[in-house]
Amino acid sequence: MACTTILVGKDASYDGSTIIARNEDSANGEFNPKRFVVVKPEDQPRHYRSVLSHVEVELPDNPMQYTSMPNADTKEGIWGEAGVNEANVAMSATETLTTNERVLGADPFVEFTKAQGKEGEEGYVPEVAGGIGEEDFLTIVLPYIKTAREGVERLGALLEQYGTYEMNGVAFSDSNEIWWLETVGGHHWIAKRVPDEAYVTMPNQLGIDEFDLEDALGEQENCMCSADLNEFIEANHLDLAVEATTPFNPRDAFGSHSDSDHVYNTPRAWYMQRTLNPYDEVWDGPEADHTPESDDIPWARQPERKITIEDVKYVLSSHYQGTPYDPYGHRGDEHTRHMYRTIGINRQSQLSVMQIRPYRPQSDRAIQWVSYGSNPFNTLVPFYPNVDATPAYLEATTTRVTSENFYWANRIIAALCNSAFSDTANAIERYQELTGGMAHRMVAATDEQVARLGGDQEASAESMAQAELNAGNPDGDVEPMEPDQVIAATRNAEVREILRAANQSMADQVKKETDVLLDTVLYTVSMKMANGFNRSDN
Repeated sequence: MACTTILVGKDASYDGSTIIARNEDSANGEFNPKRFVVVKPEDQPRHYRSVLSHVEVELPDNPMQYTSMPNADTKEGIWGEAGVNEANVAMSATETLTTNERVLGADPFVEFTKAQGKEGEEGYVPEVAGGIGEEDFLTIVLPYIKTAREGVERLGALLEQYGTYEMNGVAFSDSNEIWWLETVGGHHWIAKRVPDEAYVTMPNQLGIDEFDLEDALGEQENCMCSADLNEFIEANHLDLAVEATTPFNPRDAFGSHSDSDHVYNTPRAWYMQRTLNPYDEVWDGPEADHTPESDDIPWARQPERKITIEDVKYVLSSHYQGTPYDPYGHRGDEHTRHMYRTIGINRQSQLSVMQIRPYRPQSDRAIQWVSYGSNPFNTLVPFYPNVDATPAYLEATTTRVTSENFYWANRIIAALCNSAFSDTANAIERYQELTGGMAHRMVAATDEQVARLGGDQEASAESMAQAELNAGNPDGDVEPMEPDQVIAATRNAEVREILRAANQSMADQVKKETDVLLDTVLYTVSMKMANGFNRSDN
């Protein structure tokens, strides 16, 4: 899928959380209605068969519950995309990446081949299954991993066993760390731990630009990879360094620097980093350190200030505001305003922002923030993932257009506002600010309600913050536990009911405000119709 990702290390985030976020964008000319669901262990398949590639995978018999963002129309498979499991591990899959001919020649994709002829007849050739891909990753990995690092290990093993038919980037997080995995050709892969003090920007391009092969093939403190990666690189002459230098640059070896990258990919990284590090370097004009078409925009960098949920939403909604490249702006001209692919695009399916908070008890530590439709016109809403069911307003999406669910309501609003951007911008901004404030109030109130369980009437957000300061471990975790203990904590029925009620209340409030916004923009746009006239009978 054509997507955009940002990853925020715990020391770069506003509250010490790890944050992973990705826009899921459908292919050009398509919309993919999405649902937000909880997958119970009894509903998880034990034998998995991909719709697209026909690959079959036997799955373990002990899955955890997890959230998922599947397609409402499953004719092409599940496409779970993003979720959090009962061990408070989050996964976002996938960011489609680019590669080059040398890599594909050395390790071709594992692609599905249709059967030829009819079975039993002369000349019949049976079908050949393809590898695993974005359709499959979340479903066959997330229910079985108890740390972010385990996510890399499981997916890496599956890639080596089954191969893949596409290049992908995948994020894993827990309360302590974030890992980013990139596939390389049909069976190889690399993964790097996001520095705690940094954020990562990922358009649809292989991104890692520094990689410690010695660590990846040894201690695996910050890097992991396929066991034969060093031999693979050497045998196929993939290292393009002019001199013997370390660290190794995977972007040069495995990625691309094509003309299409310079209009589709690099501008998105440029704008995100321009927004989060506006003063570190010159971003505009002939003296710019990096331009929208630069190939050397860093994979990770430290922000100038700590990054909030609102910052994540802003950059993932961007249409190059304040530059000549904004299709809704007044700078530049008709050519510059349509030069580059925007981040906030018309065919956005959903955005999931997974926040794992070390200062909260395990039972309510995770939040999955969700938005549907085109990001410049929607709002980001928090939900607790460790519940037994999600609100129908987000879960019951179908292919039928209706304002009674969150996905289609946002699609309708975006279509209306697009043609009257300036006239509806204030209404959109008010809606986003109002619902954003509601969101933070709901989280604070729910956290406090959970903290008061067990008769502790003095428990509060402030006391939990103090507990973080007093935590006797280097990660500042107020409730460090082994993974099996975490799972037991997140299965607390009393807490789950509190979180479910909070989710439902949030959905109800957002529906009310979304309906008001729809009324407002429909009226505004209707009054500007070309067949209007300035007189009437009244």
